Amino acid sequence: MRLKDSIGAYGEQVAVEHLERAGFVVLERNWRCDIGEIDIVALDGTTVVVCEVKTRSGLGFGSGLEAVTPEKLARLHRLARRWRDEAGRAAAGLRVDVVAVHRRRRGDPQVVHVRGAQ
Repeated sequence: MRLKDSIGAYGEQVAVEHLERAGFVVLERNWRCDIGEIDIVALDGTTVVVCEVKTRSGLGFGSGLEAVTPEKLARLHRLARRWRDEAGRAAAGLRVDVVAVHRRRRGDPQVVHVRGAQ
């Protein structure tokens, strides 16, 4: 496994644990279709939440939040609608969140969760 993939898998696991502690129910991880991939699909009450996870072990490439461009958010919204339609949850509310994980050399990771990223 490449280092980048290993850091990404670590960040996704940290994000899942964070979401579950916050009361979310994780439905799927790494869902793929022809237009892209969703890192995490979860329920926050009755709202379907698509979570983009960005993990950093340093700030040389900017923060994880800075990595989510308006184009990426637009694609995530399209992916969210696609997942909702294919899962038969057309009546459910829909939201896109971003979870940024900063892996520190020592101690617990820093997690920033932006709900309803625009």
